[in-house]
Amino acid sequence: MIRRRPLPLAATLCLALLTACQPQVTPLSAVQGEGPRSPLAGQTVSVEGVVNAEFGAGLGGFFLQSDEAGLFVAWPEGVQPVPRPGDRVRVRGTVAELGQGEATVTALIQPRVEILGHGEPPAPRVLDTPPADWEPHEGVLIRIQAPLTVTGNYTLLRYGELEVAFDGRLWTPTELAPPGSEAARIAADNARRRLLLDDGRTLHYPDSLPYLPQPLSPEAPLRAGSLVRGATGVLDHRFGRYRLQLTASLDIEQAPRPDAPRVAGALRIAAFNLENLFNGDGRGGGFPTARGAATPEEHARQVAKLVAAVQGLDPDLAALSEVENDGDGPDSALAQFVDALNAAGPAHDWRYIASGEFAGGDAIRVALIYREGRVTPVGRVAGLTAAPFDRGNRPPLAAAFRQGDAAPIVVVANHFKSKGGCPPGPDPNADQGDGQACWNALRTRAAKALHAWIASDPTQTGSDRAVILGDLNSYSQEDPLRTLRDLGWVDAFANGPSYSYVFAGQAGRLDHALLSPALAPRLHGAAKWHINADEHEGFGYPRCPALGCDGPWASSDHDPVLIGLDP
Repeated sequence: MIRRRPLPLAATLCLALLTACQPQVTPLSAVQGEGPRSPLAGQTVSVEGVVNAEFGAGLGGFFLQSDEAGLFVAWPEGVQPVPRPGDRVRVRGTVAELGQGEATVTALIQPRVEILGHGEPPAPRVLDTPPADWEPHEGVLIRIQAPLTVTGNYTLLRYGELEVAFDGRLWTPTELAPPGSEAARIAADNARRRLLLDDGRTLHYPDSLPYLPQPLSPEAPLRAGSLVRGATGVLDHRFGRYRLQLTASLDIEQAPRPDAPRVAGALRIAAFNLENLFNGDGRGGGFPTARGAATPEEHARQVAKLVAAVQGLDPDLAALSEVENDGDGPDSALAQFVDALNAAGPAHDWRYIASGEFAGGDAIRVALIYREGRVTPVGRVAGLTAAPFDRGNRPPLAAAFRQGDAAPIVVVANHFKSKGGCPPGPDPNADQGDGQACWNALRTRAAKALHAWIASDPTQTGSDRAVILGDLNSYSQEDPLRTLRDLGWVDAFANGPSYSYVFAGQAGRLDHALLSPALAPRLHGAAKWHINADEHEGFGYPRCPALGCDGPWASSDHDPVLIGLDP
């Protein structure tokens, strides 16, 4: 006779109620919670769901989804078992928020993973409009049915990111409305409509972008303004932004590159920020330069692109900014750029105005160039180096030009203080939180001083026909531009919103042309040539050999301005 020892009470209960011995499963929705951070952070939980995407090699984990919610599980590439999309898994781990501040992704860390079965990935949740809150969709496989507009591509090559928006391009709020409630409403609407598409990796300058249907090229440049359809991926929340980690190739309708603009009027005047045209010592050495090209080869590509831009604009004269402040001699960046224009043709009569004592003390300066066969400088060259142009704002440069027997026109090249490098504390130039960023007070002072100076007839020609040109680092509805308009200056682009710059995925106009009341009736056309703001850095001179360097594309970070006048 065999005697059997009685089972312990716990084992007896397990045999009677097997499910009671299984770890309690917490719903994924309970782990995610209703806010940006999990209410279970720091607790150990067991969850079950279906793998909807695996990014072990990129993000170091996979996403798990149930009917209600999704969750990221930290599980690097190669760790066994290897979950695949469609696997049903049980995971036990610690709830954590990965990232900083509120922009975190809820995740399970230090997990134990058990694959329970194999099947199909969950069907994507379909969105036609941006949700009021993205948080309930975190970790969920999503397909965006509505077309998305590429509104920024600054980090496309750097991190594989593409800024997109529902319902068209995003505009800088203060391009459309003065600081205040309406600008705040536009900013809130932009935040609601925007989304990042990401490549599921954290690589810096990845070799390829797997979500593109074809490689980047001059024929497929993926400019801002392009349309994206059928974006499918898992919603993620990291590095400060909601982003869709793409799981399928995109359907892209490429925005075409625009032809060179043509404006009516016998006199064509351009304004162009050259984005740090530095030429080393002017004799092949001195590279890398302080702000521009790193090698003589890069400088040659930079000059070729800028020459192509000026050739396409075909102006009679132009106001330039961000030119190296290295004098007016033959080895200067300005003189050698004009030499390059003449060498490239078809025009060979380009000349420049010597800035002399008016160049200021900044590393960069403004400049004026002109076609000797089309216009003639008259009067004296003038500049303003006193405050508020002694620091921050570059000194404006003014010269008068005559076309034929017409009365002279005073052309003033400008470059106001940028929005970067904010001063601390209660300084009036600190960011006031009204959308105008920092140094707005200094730029507004510059606008008032510029008006008074031009009214003093600095070129001694007696002409009241003047044009303010250049990078004023202010959007159209910000204080400096409204100040100039209130003082009587007429915006050449007053008929509707336009842009010359894209920052943080928002388009706006930093580059302006404003005409005095006496000159405004002679305006016959105004255009922006979008050769730069919509392009990504792959076509800029440092990186273009990989994609193609021909043409003016990405010759700068600002689009040039062109106006047509009757002299």
